[in-house]
Amino acid sequence: MAERLKDKIAVITGASRGMGEAIARRFAAEGAVVVMMARSADELERAAAAIGEKAWALPCDIANPDAVRTAFAAIATRFSGIDILINNAGLAIPGPIEHADDAAVQTEIAVNILGPLFCTRSAIPLMRKRGGGDIINVSSESVRHPYPHLTLYAATKAALEVMSNGLQAELAADGIRVTVYRSGNVRGTFSRDWDPKAKDRARAAAQAAGFYAKSGGQIDADIPADMMVTLVCLPREARIDLIELRGVLPTTAPTGPAG
Repeated sequence: MAERLKDKIAVITGASRGMGEAIARRFAAEGAVVVMMARSADELERAAAAIGEKAWALPCDIANPDAVRTAFAAIATRFSGIDILINNAGLAIPGPIEHADDAAVQTEIAVNILGPLFCTRSAIPLMRKRGGGDIINVSSESVRHPYPHLTLYAATKAALEVMSNGLQAELAADGIRVTVYRSGNVRGTFSRDWDPKAKDRARAAAQAAGFYAKSGGQIDADIPADMMVTLVCLPREARIDLIELRGVLPTTAPTGPAG
């Protein structure tokens, strides 16, 4: 079978685990060289090693603009440019807005909004060198029904969607397509680092308010990974502005948006 992404260079953030790792694995299987970015160097190295020679682990805190500049300078040195950027990294820190502390708010906004902005800013000139490219910004179904205790998370994803809409107009003449990928509930590690008590409170609040009936059931991370390949393989004359992929049936367990 032909490799649909042969000779493509793809940068994927949040690639050490979950959906990001699945995307990197799928893209590499289709022939792309995948630059895998995440904060956790050890976890990232293990994920890249499992993929093999087509994967390059590049630790980076995308919330830090200097770290992003350094990472993309390294990419520019190693490659002539890049073809694909998947802004997949994101996090949520559960809790009611009333009790949100300064550091948690700043971290969530920095990772979910500033991180994609910093990466996109650095990726654009490298895509121009290749004659165009694809940027996919991963949003969440929670923008349509923000979960209690995850209000800020939903707000950051809504901001990411608005930024994407503006970029679609800004970059169209450069042959750079921008797509919002609105994710449903994906099996993975999204809530792995949540404080257990905060997690229980968030899930109880969502369940009591009937939010789980609004969310699709969990799907495997390989499903969105396959869809990402389809998006970047569209004929260059076409663009999908927004796509939402979610489970067919409502969720039956209080897992929350995106896992």
